[in-house]
Amino acid sequence: MNCEFFSSNLLGMTINNHHPKPIRKKHIAALKRKGAVDVVEIAAETIEVGDWVAEKCKFGCPGYNQCLTCPPHTPTPADTRKILAGYRRALLVHFQHSTQSGSPWPSLRRIVVAAERALFLDGFEKAWGLAGGPCELCDECTMDECRYPEMARPAMEACGIDVFTTARAANLPIEVITSRDQTMNLYGLILVD
Repeated sequence: MNCEFFSSNLLGMTINNHHPKPIRKKHIAALKRKGAVDVVEIAAETIEVGDWVAEKCKFGCPGYNQCLTCPPHTPTPADTRKILAGYRRALLVHFQHSTQSGSPWPSLRRIVVAAERALFLDGFEKAWGLAGGPCELCDECTMDECRYPEMARPAMEACGIDVFTTARAANLPIEVITSRDQTMNLYGLILVD
């Protein structure tokens, strides 16, 4: 085998791992057809994780330890930081919901999982989605074995992601809801690559 041939050809090759594959517009369009107001590509390093977020779940949410997609069954903030370190970018998906409208909440888990799968099938093998809020797949979780493991995804906040800071860093609206007549800004996240 001629080592000079391989070394001279390798020197002339450009290996481009610095420019990620573009996310096709069809993925953004599909999310918008499912009700997304905004879909923003963000750098994974801009996703803020705070230990305090998990504590808010533990000491402020009635859903704590009530389903397998909520703490303490989800990645800890430290685990989430490690997971995020393996990604370059994500899609932050913004939905709005008016409690006055009488319409049901968008099923963030189903929408995020569908987008995750579409991205995976398009060659983004690391695609992984996170929803927002408590799991809506079952009326009551078995707490033993998930009935819908293909659809179950933890909420961002259940993993310690500070959704407020992350959304604001992406110039997207989010505020604490203080009355039922306010429009809610809801978020899902798909880690891409």
